[in-house]
Amino acid sequence: MAFFFEAACIIRSLMSSHPDFNYNTDGYDGDAAEDRKSQDGSETMPFIDESPTMSPQLCARGPDGEAVSPTPPEGLLPGGDTEKGLEMKKLVLSGFLASEEIYINQLEALLLPMRPLKATATTSQPVLTNQQIETIFYKIQDIFEIHKEFYDALYPNIQQWDDKVTVGHLFQKLASQLGVYKAFVDNYKVAVETAEKCSQANSQFQKISENLKVKGPKDSKDCTTSVTMEALLYKPIDRVTRSTLVLHDLLKHTPKDHPDFPLLQDALRISQNFLSSINEEIDPRRTAVTTPKGEARQLVKDGFLVEVSEGSRKLRHVFLFTDLLLCAKMKKTAVGKHQQYDCKWYIPLADLTFQTLDDSDSCPHVQTLPEHEIEEMKTKISAIKSEIQKEKKALKGQSRALERLRKKMNEQESCLLLHSPMIPFRIHNKHGKSYLFLLSSDYERSEWREAIQKLQKKDLQACVLSSVELQVLTGSCFKLRTVHNIPVTSNKDDEESPGLYGFLHVIVHSAKGFKQSANLYCTLEVDSFGYFVSKAKTRVFRDTTEPQWNEEFEIELEGSQCLRILCYEKCYDKSKLNKDDNEIVDKIMGKGQVQLDPQTVQSKNWHMDVIEMNGIKVEFSMKFTSRDLSLKRTPSKKQSGVFGVKISVVTKRERSKVPYIVRQCIEEVEKRGIEEVGIYRISGVATDIQALKAAFDTNTKDILVMLSDMDINAIAGTLKLYFRELPEPLLTDRLYPAFMEGIALSDPAAKENCMMHLLRSLPDPNLITFLTLLEHLKRVAEKEPVNKMSLHNLATVFGPTLLRPSEESNKGHITLASDIWSHDVMAQVQVLLYYLQHPPISFTELKRNTLYFSTDV
Repeated sequence: MAFFFEAACIIRSLMSSHPDFNYNTDGYDGDAAEDRKSQDGSETMPFIDESPTMSPQLCARGPDGEAVSPTPPEGLLPGGDTEKGLEMKKLVLSGFLASEEIYINQLEALLLPMRPLKATATTSQPVLTNQQIETIFYKIQDIFEIHKEFYDALYPNIQQWDDKVTVGHLFQKLASQLGVYKAFVDNYKVAVETAEKCSQANSQFQKISENLKVKGPKDSKDCTTSVTMEALLYKPIDRVTRSTLVLHDLLKHTPKDHPDFPLLQDALRISQNFLSSINEEIDPRRTAVTTPKGEARQLVKDGFLVEVSEGSRKLRHVFLFTDLLLCAKMKKTAVGKHQQYDCKWYIPLADLTFQTLDDSDSCPHVQTLPEHEIEEMKTKISAIKSEIQKEKKALKGQSRALERLRKKMNEQESCLLLHSPMIPFRIHNKHGKSYLFLLSSDYERSEWREAIQKLQKKDLQACVLSSVELQVLTGSCFKLRTVHNIPVTSNKDDEESPGLYGFLHVIVHSAKGFKQSANLYCTLEVDSFGYFVSKAKTRVFRDTTEPQWNEEFEIELEGSQCLRILCYEKCYDKSKLNKDDNEIVDKIMGKGQVQLDPQTVQSKNWHMDVIEMNGIKVEFSMKFTSRDLSLKRTPSKKQSGVFGVKISVVTKRERSKVPYIVRQCIEEVEKRGIEEVGIYRISGVATDIQALKAAFDTNTKDILVMLSDMDINAIAGTLKLYFRELPEPLLTDRLYPAFMEGIALSDPAAKENCMMHLLRSLPDPNLITFLTLLEHLKRVAEKEPVNKMSLHNLATVFGPTLLRPSEESNKGHITLASDIWSHDVMAQVQVLLYYLQHPPISFTELKRNTLYFSTDV
């Protein structure tokens, strides 16, 4: 009786508890699994990705043809220095130990109700039957004991760390016990379904399962966190992938002659084999939906896309099944109610085509935000991120203010994701109407097209769903979906990497594996603010099966985590124009991506890698320069050449008002590059830029010939590099504080007087060069409908380059690397934008006019 009384007390305690806050925003949990959990707490059976370069979470299987970079070649991994490698190894182990503690606490919380539930099972009023308890908690006790033993053995090794400590045997033993996980995975779907049915049938169990208490880490101020049972049942599946990724990292930082190396290799081999075996079993179970004919309709791919509907942009969740494509939106539901999808339309794959519009048809008007409003969103997002970081540091980890900031950021990021995509993707029903999506990346468009085309190769029959069948299918989407949240920061785990901020230098070396000669080129994309942007393009290598580009690019990163490379065959047939954007559609030969691991790319040396895509291998190298380092101007004492030399010295030597390099680059851009899409934004080939730099520095006689032959983006890049390498910014260190104060003035008349006075205060060579560049950029912006470069775009590119203080004047004012859109940077953009939007400014008039308002500088 005493035991039964104790059990009853525990159950009452579990039932009476209330969640402290939404588990989806729980900051301490490092397992990064919540983005897999649906908004009503339900879980889907996941596909586990065993790739070493994927982030530590479970994800949906990608379509064939998408490639992830393999493990880097030996000798190129960080940690070649033994002592540094072992120190990194300790850091990896310490992080894993901390997450292991959280995992054990989660398992313990899951086990807590099991004992009292078993006690009541034999009474006249059981909460659950013994069979139901065995099903729901199957193998949890065994998994808990395995990890508790592992934690207890690993902990003292970390506490007493030195280069002789070995942990490989512990991981080998952990890997050898994965059979328990196999049994758990086999039972997982049944366990979740049983728990859900029991919750619906028994209100006592529902209250228990919706409010389990997880203890925080030992050093955490938060005592407990409220978590649902379904979320906790998911944890063991997520843990297998995390452990495998940790083994990869440990091997990276373990010398080959260390006793741990062969043991860790063996543990990794066992883990990868286990993941491969269970993936084959999990995937069909997860995606299966039974059709009226008894056939299995499987979910192949899903994701959030922007649809153009009646001229407006709408965020949709699109589901690709084995026989149809379904477009849905989330229904608005009352608080506490299960969320559901509403089907907007569907097309049987047998009736789906990608035909472009006929000449007689017109592309619908698409609602587009001005470029400056897009940039303002980015500014606001960055400012909110900074506020969130300050709030966290103030030890208010779960304050109301923090939740408000996260909500504001979610709104801004969602709006940005809705309005930024511009690449058209048209779906056509040959028996009905067409539908238009807008995507941010050609890579993404290719993924969807290839996935659909692969399914269409099968013998598909057109299907017509009754209203009931459509309702059932749409209802199943909520359970089957693999993408749960739009890709915004506020939906990410707090412990996820914020990404890289700075400059990524990439050399695209060569490619091989093409079956026949073609005109080939590559483009590079990186993620930024939740979506991918095309950043660079190699030249076309004509009529070859083994292109040797060897071209270097400098790509600006804004919180980026992934680099994508797409390989195209150039099409010169003008009859193959895309009616949506009037551009020739080049054929994608292959595509692949690589995660930007900070430990790998943040080194002084080049990191070489290979991406495999559809039988094609593209070889490339990369290295990363942080924003702090890239912002530094290098003081120069040299008087020869033009790069890194004071502008007054160059103009005096040349006996000119504007440096020759500035005049020639501007002339060439206006002659043949003013209509180039993305001029000044798209990176030029670094080797071409360096060749032009050397030619201008040595005053080569053939400079005009070089300019006429050179790619226009390289010339634009040379001009940007010249201003960036000035030992002092064009608008001078001395006036920088005044420019920052002037642009912040609210009164238009005061701002006008101040900003004009500041220009007049510049040295003559600086002022005349600035005014020359200003008029050039205005002429470039006049062609915005063609080149897509607005005044705001150009101000974003040139503002920091023309105003950023030199290293000496900026001491003590270095901003966080992640604060790329900081107030300083955006103020620099606003200063240049002010002058670009101003009526023409004459040097003579500026010097002659007497201003009533003066600013001390």
